[in-house]
Amino acid sequence: MNETQNSYAAGTNALLDSAATTAGQAIRSSQRAAHQAVDRFADGVDDVRVHTGAALGGLASGAEQLTRRGATALREGSQRVREQTLHAADATRGYIRDEPVKSVLIAAAAGAVLVGLLALFGRSSVARR
Repeated sequence: MNETQNSYAAGTNALLDSAATTAGQAIRSSQRAAHQAVDRFADGVDDVRVHTGAALGGLASGAEQLTRRGATALREGSQRVREQTLHAADATRGYIRDEPVKSVLIAAAAGAVLVGLLALFGRSSVARR
């Protein structure tokens, strides 16, 4: 029986490690998307600045300062979100390692709710047709 429990625990740990890795990959993907969006925003600001004529120099200068401050605030906010996301991922991994049975039960319950919602929305979209 002890061998069965060890096998179950090893399988559970492997499943939890896989879930933690997948969560980490999703977080990194989201971070890359946020970085790219910020970079595109900054590039767009630079393009606007280049195309602004001399007649709009004063207005463009003020707008440029505002957009730079906005871009800086956006980058700082993005960095805070990244840090919070990494902290949340670390906390999740720790919880999964500390409470593997609860984690599996929570994941199973969340999956059941998701399947139920998908089934409910699937039926209602078929009924509308």
